[in-house]
Amino acid sequence: MESLIKSQHAQKQAGHSGKRPGTEIIPATTGLTMSSDESMMLKLIQQTHSPDAREVQVRGLLSLVEDILDRATLDSDDSNASMLPLPTEDKLMQSSMMSVLDSVSYAIDRVACEISYKSLTGSDAHEITMSVFEHLSSFHWDGKLVLTLAAFALNYGEFWLLVQFYSKNQLAKSLAMLKLVPVQNRVTLESVSQGLNDLIREMKSVTACVVELSELPGRYITLDDPQLSRIISTIPIAVYWTIRSIVACISQINMITAMGHEMMNTQMDSWETSMLANKLKNIHDHLAETLRLCYRHIEKQRSSESLKMLHSLFDTTHIDNMKILTALIHPKNHVMPLQDGLTKRKVHLDVLRRKTVLLLISDLNILQDELSIFEQIYTESRSNLVGADGKSHMPYEVVWVPIVDPIEDYERSPSLQKKFEALRAPMPWYTVDSPKLVERYVVEFMRERWHFMNKPILVVLDPQGNEASLNALHMIWIWGTEAFPFTRAREEELWRRETFTLNLIVDGIDAVIFNWINPENYIFLYGGDDLDWIRRFTMAAKATAKDSNVKLEMAYVGKRNHSHREQIRRISEAVRAENLSHSWAEPALMWFFWARLESMLYSKIQLGKSDDHDEVMQGIKKILSYDKLGGWALLSKGAEIVMITHGVIERTVTVYDRTWKTHVPTKGYTKAMYDHHHDEVLRETGHPCAHFDFHITARSGRIPEKMNCFECHRPMEKYISFACCHDEKLLDQDENYNF
Repeated sequence: MESLIKSQHAQKQAGHSGKRPGTEIIPATTGLTMSSDESMMLKLIQQTHSPDAREVQVRGLLSLVEDILDRATLDSDDSNASMLPLPTEDKLMQSSMMSVLDSVSYAIDRVACEISYKSLTGSDAHEITMSVFEHLSSFHWDGKLVLTLAAFALNYGEFWLLVQFYSKNQLAKSLAMLKLVPVQNRVTLESVSQGLNDLIREMKSVTACVVELSELPGRYITLDDPQLSRIISTIPIAVYWTIRSIVACISQINMITAMGHEMMNTQMDSWETSMLANKLKNIHDHLAETLRLCYRHIEKQRSSESLKMLHSLFDTTHIDNMKILTALIHPKNHVMPLQDGLTKRKVHLDVLRRKTVLLLISDLNILQDELSIFEQIYTESRSNLVGADGKSHMPYEVVWVPIVDPIEDYERSPSLQKKFEALRAPMPWYTVDSPKLVERYVVEFMRERWHFMNKPILVVLDPQGNEASLNALHMIWIWGTEAFPFTRAREEELWRRETFTLNLIVDGIDAVIFNWINPENYIFLYGGDDLDWIRRFTMAAKATAKDSNVKLEMAYVGKRNHSHREQIRRISEAVRAENLSHSWAEPALMWFFWARLESMLYSKIQLGKSDDHDEVMQGIKKILSYDKLGGWALLSKGAEIVMITHGVIERTVTVYDRTWKTHVPTKGYTKAMYDHHHDEVLRETGHPCAHFDFHITARSGRIPEKMNCFECHRPMEKYISFACCHDEKLLDQDENYNF
């Protein structure tokens, strides 16, 4: 594949001027600013540039050069210098390096000699630099730079080799004397080392950036982007100043050895090296930023390709689910990407082959209440399906897919890593072994196709990998595993069995309430966050039942809004302590009660049953709307729901003695209460119109376009508000997504 920088010359020769719309990669503020002199110099440099078809393996050569310079810049007394691992010790690598050097050794020697000779004869640094460009005209920009750096390594490495072995090897001692290397003058050696180290480091950094830019794949990074093209066009200037710095370094080394002992007690002039180091640092910073933006663009392009492939994969028929699961969970061929929740051992994806798979997708802020209820449903279904062999024969498997976006947050946050481990520790089902196994484009796919927005969803894939349901959580909350295989057809079938009764409202939540349901019992479910109202209402209601000689059961079910969790917990404790009514001690049960109601609403909307004639929809809308207003109550006789009303029910039961008491013997308890409440109390207080909150998170595609008020039957207006719901901070009552 043709690299970015290597294609630049070809594109210029071909007169390429096309521009791909909407492909800007680099902001206009990024890049090197050239002075007018540098612009003129760029033209001169470009005139020397005539690369041919030859290819230089610059990466391997650069690795060797960097190794030489790293060792040469060590303190000459450092006995560990020779103990550093060699990149060329491997015979195969050494053989490969020799083949590279065979093709460029002449060019390296020629450049080394050219710089050394001209620097000793007093030639100008610019003149020497341009001479190097002339000698290396047939190489690409990265090749010119690495070959010149290799020429410097040849010169600089020999200098330090003689210094380090002077006292250990007679040959080194004689050569050092012949070359006038000041091996016995510590001051001069320290001056050489300190004066050139910073500059050499910047030379290596700029060279590495240029080489890296040359290796960028032209498939994703092209010169069509004007800003990138502008930056790439300044690379010759970066190469120029790096070679110019190499010339300065070689000149200073040659000056020392040429003047020998006459220069032993002088300090090197650091002004030029400092100026060049600052110049190269500025160049490196711009090139590094360019690389960062290019890599970000490449990742985006690759993700886009992978995303299209993933969509295409889901639109294709398969014989089993392995291609789908592999693409979602371990596209990089992680050997065992799952952890078995029971054994806590890592397992292959093969354990899911040809099975219905329920992908529980969530971020790390999933509610413990939600996990607790889901685990209870999962465990009960598993125990109910144990065969004669003692093994579970569940027709499906659950896999938790944890999402952390961006994944960099997870990698640098030990607290998030601990949170992940704490969440999955009690899970009895399969879990993806790490959030890092879920690629960024997979997360984007989940957001686009499955409408994932951090809150949990349960995507169901059939044994062939087809999407049976984009979110079956609402079916799980309503019917549990009876909803298997979680298809739309199964959902419609289950709804055909249901009627709006108390059985539907409390099924699977609390056996106590369920056991109350018989034709002789009257039952009040009520909620709210005003303890004084609760005291007045429960005491008055129980008094009416006692006086009417009917059996009345009452249960407090809390409030939908989870931001009131602590307040509701205290109210629930007070209700039980004061024996006002039955109330759940476990907060998870209150969460489940409201989650089921919401799930019924969303299920009906998804099936297109949000009309005014659906009794389940009308009943659920009343409960959710009245809960928003404050206190509310549902009255049933056995399973039959008699009425659902808001907080003024407290007034109805309070005036029992002087109003509807006399009608109980003739009308009956519920009829007398209902008539007085609707004919007298609501006539004075009015009927409150509906108000609903639809949490957009994880519910995309299920918000109805229109909805009529269940009281006045007029179309409701739609409002949008925003709420912060990060970490443990949940939605405040007035900060919901209101529609």
